[in-house]
Amino acid sequence: MGHGGGGAMSGELVEHLFLPAYGAAASAELGDSAVLTVGEGTRLAFSTDSFVVKPMFFPGGSIGDLAVNGTVNDLAMSGAAPLFLSTAFILQEGTELSQLGRIAEALGAAARAAGVRLVTGDTKVVDRESGDGVYINTSGIGVIPDGVDIGPRRARPGDAVLISGDIGVHGVAVMSCREGLEFGTTVESDTAPLHGLVAGMLATGADVRVLRDPTRGGVSASLNEIARASDVGIELVERELPVPETVRDACSLLGLDPLQVANEGKLLAIVPEEAADQVLAALQAHPLGRAARRIGTCVPDHRGMVVARTGLGGTRVVGLPIGEQLPRIC
Repeated sequence: MGHGGGGAMSGELVEHLFLPAYGAAASAELGDSAVLTVGEGTRLAFSTDSFVVKPMFFPGGSIGDLAVNGTVNDLAMSGAAPLFLSTAFILQEGTELSQLGRIAEALGAAARAAGVRLVTGDTKVVDRESGDGVYINTSGIGVIPDGVDIGPRRARPGDAVLISGDIGVHGVAVMSCREGLEFGTTVESDTAPLHGLVAGMLATGADVRVLRDPTRGGVSASLNEIARASDVGIELVERELPVPETVRDACSLLGLDPLQVANEGKLLAIVPEEAADQVLAALQAHPLGRAARRIGTCVPDHRGMVVARTGLGGTRVVGLPIGEQLPRIC
């Protein structure tokens, strides 16, 4: 299970098993989506993702809208405007058609809300011992505007680190539903399509260097991957991290680090210092970015590492998660 958690074990699986096996057939920057040039310089973003969340319905969403928003967001993290998605279902024998219908309706509604078309798909059914309800794979294609250059290797010392809102909400929403936990108020998933938020940032004309939606492995995994890819250090200010009280309480109860809990409707942005206020204002002007804030800075020290400055004036290392804190969260 740890190899599917988006942390160090996932990275080792890709680096030491898949890439050597693929050899010359592999061409990947290991970002949220691949950037491909076709024809007379048209750049496309292409991404694929699989969704196995348990339970299939949770406060604020379902596996259906998660399957659309997850792939739309992977495309958006390259600066692309998403256009087309494929949908492939793997169904366990005995799954109720009423449940499948709810999921399909949620998926269709999410696609319409995101402005993408569902253009091809596939369905398979496996026996009762081989599955667990409904699994969905979606792949997507989008177009990247001219002049946009976003990638995990572009962060530079001095750049600002921004986040679009509260962290850890999706993971806690799913876990509370799964384990029957109550926190005095319902924690709802933040699942949402982020390409409109990205378009607003790009419209400022700022050089947005890196975008990442911190899903599996949370903010910690995403920032560690960026720090290593760009060979910079990242320093966070702990008191600026937007962790809602309900998420903090749940993580304390469950022994989890909020920075390692999955999000499905938030993004991290790394931008030049001189553009930070402008981009932050664009984030806050969008309904999905009203709680956006600056949480840190890229630094020339401790390259490849992420640290957090505590309220007492010390620092702590924010490490890459090893395996899976919350299995089957997306």
